[in-house]
Amino acid sequence: MSGQFGLLGTRRFAPFFVTQFLGAFNDNLFKNALIVLLTFRAAHWTSLSPGLLANLAAGIFILPFFLFSATAGQLADKYDKAMLARLVKVLEMLIMGVAAAGFFLHSLAVLLAALFLLGCHSTLFGPVKYAIMPQHLREDELVGGNGLIEAGTFVAILLGTLAGGLLAGTVGQPEWIAVGGLAVALAGYLASRGIPPAPPPAPWLQVNLNPFSETWRNIAFARQDRTVFLSILGISWFWLYGALFLAQFPAYARFVVGGGESAVILLLATFTVGIGVGSMLCERLSGKHVEIGLVPFGSIGLTVFGVDLYFASPSGLAGAAPHELLGLLSVPAVWRVLFDLTLLGVFGGFFIVPLYALIQLRSSLEYRARIIAANNILNALFMVVGALGAASLLDGGLGIPALFGLAALLNAAVAVYIYGLVPEFLLRFMAWLLVKAVYRLRSEGLDNIPHDGAAVLVANHVSFADAVIIMGAAPRPVRFVMDHRIFATPLLGFIFRHCGAIPIASARDDAEVMEAAFAEVARALDNGELVAIFPEGHITRDGELQAFRPGIRRILAANPVPVVPLALSGLWGSFFSRIDGKAMQTPFRRGFFSSVTLRAGPPVAAADATVANLQALVLALRGERR
Repeated sequence: MSGQFGLLGTRRFAPFFVTQFLGAFNDNLFKNALIVLLTFRAAHWTSLSPGLLANLAAGIFILPFFLFSATAGQLADKYDKAMLARLVKVLEMLIMGVAAAGFFLHSLAVLLAALFLLGCHSTLFGPVKYAIMPQHLREDELVGGNGLIEAGTFVAILLGTLAGGLLAGTVGQPEWIAVGGLAVALAGYLASRGIPPAPPPAPWLQVNLNPFSETWRNIAFARQDRTVFLSILGISWFWLYGALFLAQFPAYARFVVGGGESAVILLLATFTVGIGVGSMLCERLSGKHVEIGLVPFGSIGLTVFGVDLYFASPSGLAGAAPHELLGLLSVPAVWRVLFDLTLLGVFGGFFIVPLYALIQLRSSLEYRARIIAANNILNALFMVVGALGAASLLDGGLGIPALFGLAALLNAAVAVYIYGLVPEFLLRFMAWLLVKAVYRLRSEGLDNIPHDGAAVLVANHVSFADAVIIMGAAPRPVRFVMDHRIFATPLLGFIFRHCGAIPIASARDDAEVMEAAFAEVARALDNGELVAIFPEGHITRDGELQAFRPGIRRILAANPVPVVPLALSGLWGSFFSRIDGKAMQTPFRRGFFSSVTLRAGPPVAAADATVANLQALVLALRGERR
């Protein structure tokens, strides 16, 4: 994980990380301080009930996301994002001045106005936050960078919430809350001055100030790529799911676990640390590229541990007075609750980090910030709907543990629905799981595979697992041309059929299937897709590279696209190879986690992609190890 943390030592990431961390910290410091202040000193400020004030404050903070996210996305596409980050920090300092005036004047209206402006601050920074990373980070750094950002954000939320409550409960003069916020905002501004320039992709853009028409336009940009839009829906569902859990922690700690304020902090810290750990583990598990196979893995954990939290929730612990924290920690049931919350956070990190990275990678550069703005709008909408739904269910008599269990089951239903619409997520998960369970894969040169546009991948054919390994390592979906008989193989055949593989036969076996395969390859390349072929035509029976067949020339004659040579080594002798004449006869003959290497060479122009040249390139990439 050293490479991930190494980003914190670079100017292209560290100042931005500190800026966003301090912004999230300050938002929650002021918001929670204000809520605590109004909850315990409401009579000094207003005649409204504390419960109403808390919900009013939450609504005021989230309202700008609906009103101004569309405008914020346009600004981030039109102007330099580093400059916008600095301007947002200047705005944050001015907002703290408004908050100080509200405390000094003892004016609830001014304080709520400051909270609304802080919501505007977060709204304006949101598209900058996620759209700037692809400009400053390489593709193999995106997962690590997003992991650090998500971990940092949740830690900042936790620390800001704690600091806000501490300030509201200990300082005699509430003006010091604003002074503390001003100091944090100033530190954020100083950090933002170190963010390198991030030139705008659409400086010619005419800003449309109508939030309604521009919101629909941003959503339309997001819907241009089905996978991107469904990723946004997945992120929005996660925020609904996570916000539902977080909102219930105070009542859950008091009336289920039987604790006080320290128990609330413990639950919040446990969940937050889990998300931080899961977010940072994503880079290690994904091999530094955007591995959407982690998303189904995350959703499985969110369901399993959400359901287990329902069963683990203790009964009979809550009494007339809250228990001391040390007393609660002596109860085994409480440790099971903490275990479930930790793993909910960990699997939440697995779920959300690849989705953010996928949106950044696959969104059009010209519209990226506006697509992220659409994501922020939908996130806010989902959280509001989730809060209203949870409130109505609880008001109807549903218990908090049952609410958690119901949310976990709904998560499973949402996952099945999304993966049914976009099988790529589930298929990548199956490929990732198979590779992780059997091999230790090392990949080199995958940057040579283009991130957009048509190309043909050619690789040596050592085993039945070759396509699965390439599928799991490639940065984008790949359509494989493979022997039609492989489709009859259990599990592998299921994967290949559902990932759009193209069956082919020799002219002697079935000329009609062969012609249909070439026609489908041409259509795929016309659509800008990646197509992979194994020019040897069959799996090697002696581990050596066989003669390449001329089918690649027919493909390139119809679609003269770049060709990327790939080479697999270390698979000969594995369970899926034909070392004994027939594959899949001796499980784990080379033990667990045998080493496999996948290398990709520079793209070759169609004119230079002769059969002999490609065979020589693949052989050189493979080396001596079969």
